[in-house]
Amino acid sequence: MFFYVQRKPYFCITISYIIILNFRNMAYIISEDCIACGTCIDECPVGAISEGDIYAIDPDMCTDCGTCADVCPTEAIHPVA
Repeated sequence: MFFYVQRKPYFCITISYIIILNFRNMAYIISEDCIACGTCIDECPVGAISEGDIYAIDPDMCTDCGTCADVCPTEAIHPVA
């Protein structure tokens, strides 16, 4: 969609695109099926996973590579829908 202000074209980004960009940060979550085995921590290239009874993924550090989900033996890591 273009708007003409002072006879210059300006491109308008749709609101839905902005919303997608704002919520993209949380790419993966770890469910209660986590057995805290440590496999995902060793595989995460940016160190976005922290230890605990159930591990957690830092949404600001996660790059959405999916490596953690690929190596999880209990399939406890899922992309956010």
